[in-house]
Amino acid sequence: MYTHNLDPVLFDFGFLVIRWYSLAYIFGILIGWWLGKKIILERFQAPNFNFDIKEFDNLITYIIISMLLGGRIGYVLFYNFGYYVLNPFDILKIWEGGMSFHGALIGIILGTYWFSIKKNIATFFLLDIVSFVAPIGIFFGRIANFINGELAGKTTDVFWGVIFPNIDNNIRHPSQLYEAFFEGIVLFIIMNIVLFRKNYKTGTCSYMFLIFYGIFRIFSEFFREPDSQVGFIFGHISMGMLLSIFMIFAGTILYLKKNDL
Repeated sequence: MYTHNLDPVLFDFGFLVIRWYSLAYIFGILIGWWLGKKIILERFQAPNFNFDIKEFDNLITYIIISMLLGGRIGYVLFYNFGYYVLNPFDILKIWEGGMSFHGALIGIILGTYWFSIKKNIATFFLLDIVSFVAPIGIFFGRIANFINGELAGKTTDVFWGVIFPNIDNNIRHPSQLYEAFFEGIVLFIIMNIVLFRKNYKTGTCSYMFLIFYGIFRIFSEFFREPDSQVGFIFGHISMGMLLSIFMIFAGTILYLKKNDL
């Protein structure tokens, strides 16, 4: 058993506060950016392939903006709509927390689609690269969730349970670490296996990401407390589970369409 005593703030200079959560976003984006370019140059280089690698740099700006907008709007709509209807100006207070992964995902998809149309680049080529590197950012994000002591798990008696004093004195599943492992490490391994197999088809990483993230998220939600302001949607189905079910459905439809089944 471990009692959580980690400080969400890495450095506090008074006029500037550096939080682990902010660093998770920064490192996730930077490493994903670097790896995405590396994969494009090493995996997709071919005589008949013509892609200006500088366009991937430009895409990153679209991704950052669409991720932040989508994540915030998704949180407002999916997790705390009633509150923000009454307090609309609080929507702008991103520094107080409140981001939705599923909202960020929708934002990134739309932002990438818009960019691909403007630049006349195959949408699924870009989405495949984003899907390949996304588990890196997810891993850092879930580790930051654990450091923050947020999104804690359900009560348990397992020996690796954690007490989060900012919540209560119960022993809880470190569900953030479960998600970091499955949605980050395991999903990244799967993306590598998929992308580097022979006769790779464009779009495969995209639908495999949707399906496997959805599966891993649903599994992790069984150990995670639902958001207090939402609770369970029905039965033991949380909002995270419900949105992940839609992800799996969308990934399956894309799989069937891409494989002409």
